[in-house]
Amino acid sequence: MSKRRTGPTAAERRRQGEIARRLATTGFVLPGSFALRSYRCGKTNCACHAEPPRLHGPYAQWSHQLEGRTAHVNLSSDQFEDYQAWFDGATRLRRLVGELEALSLTVVERDPRFERR
Repeated sequence: MSKRRTGPTAAERRRQGEIARRLATTGFVLPGSFALRSYRCGKTNCACHAEPPRLHGPYAQWSHQLEGRTAHVNLSSDQFEDYQAWFDGATRLRRLVGELEALSLTVVERDPRFERR
């Protein structure tokens, strides 16, 4: 005997539509992560090696995957200002995809054919 299939409720379909609309308005996105970093240099007599250290920076650093390897790029202040919205867009995109995945799991887990172990 076949079990009755269940699908998304009207509220879940509305929620999916809302997420889709928000995804459609997402502009450019830059993958990876962004951080402000300060460093010690290789010169042993530099102030960055003193106690307390005066580190070089902070530098705006973008890390991302490039041809299977992690690439780190220091951005100028102009670049950081120009691309800040793109970093924010990537964060928004990941959050929205997470919401859509969670909503989809809710629908699937309600399916009586879904085998729970």
